[in-house]
Amino acid sequence: MLADPTTTTAAARRVPRPRLRLALLGAAAAVVVLGFLVGGALDALALLVPMRAERLATMALVAVAIAVSTVLFQTVTENRILTPSIMGFDALYALIQTGAVFFLGATTVNGLAPPLRFAVEVAAMLVFSILLFRWVFGGARRSLYLVVLVGIVFGVLFRSLATFMQRVIDPNEYLIVQDRLFASFNAVDPVLLAVCTAVVAAASAWVWGRRRELDVLALGRANAVTLGLDHHRSTMAVLVVCALLVSVSTALVGPITFFGLLVANLAYLVAGTHRHAYVLPAASLLAVITLVGGQTILEHVFGLDTVLSVIVEFVGGIVFIMLLVRGGRR
Repeated sequence: MLADPTTTTAAARRVPRPRLRLALLGAAAAVVVLGFLVGGALDALALLVPMRAERLATMALVAVAIAVSTVLFQTVTENRILTPSIMGFDALYALIQTGAVFFLGATTVNGLAPPLRFAVEVAAMLVFSILLFRWVFGGARRSLYLVVLVGIVFGVLFRSLATFMQRVIDPNEYLIVQDRLFASFNAVDPVLLAVCTAVVAAASAWVWGRRRELDVLALGRANAVTLGLDHHRSTMAVLVVCALLVSVSTALVGPITFFGLLVANLAYLVAGTHRHAYVLPAASLLAVITLVGGQTILEHVFGLDTVLSVIVEFVGGIVFIMLLVRGGRR
């Protein structure tokens, strides 16, 4: 039976178009950013705004990197409940931090130049991810269950090694390690921030230029090959960019496990479409709103009584459970 044209037109008018939704998200992000910069600082704008601007840049950078990487990873794996952290990035970061203190000592680690420490962390995570991706996705047949299994196994291995070393080291050094395992947006080195901005900007530009190719990739291997796409080459390229974004953001501020899962799934819901031309900007804007808005509320409502990453992980974990339950009922 054919649909009534009048009803169809009325329904289309009630549902905002993706571009309008992006515009509303952009306006909301601008309001949140403005509130973070000037909130409670009207008497000392010249002093506080420059200090907050650096933290704002850090949060925006991490937000975009995590949002884009999560959307890319879900596109490749064809699954909405997976994030790059399933591959063991967070556990590897914890192992690197713990191993550095365990073998070198807290004094030596704290004395290392931030650029050197950052380069080692990014290189380790990037090399690990590329080798793992080539192994898991290198064959002609790709199994989603193999991806999950490999990620869980390596994650457990890395966490076990990190936990063992944490039990052996001095309690004072253990406190230093624990402090590094929580994401922090304060006191980020300006040089590292500039380098990360350039990397994330270049990676995001590369992704945006292939947004239509990503739409084809999201159709699945069989459909993508039928449409003439080199599925293997495209998958590996996307995974390398995804690994680069995750490595840079994690090395800069620390791990945020469920944050990408939260904003990516909200982006699909808010955008109302699967096209990456809308999903990617929506995810990035939602990520900025979540991080910057959460930090603003944390400072002016809760008085910095807790850490933003803890709240984000709590909400993201709830969303993850809801997605599992919803998927199990289908």
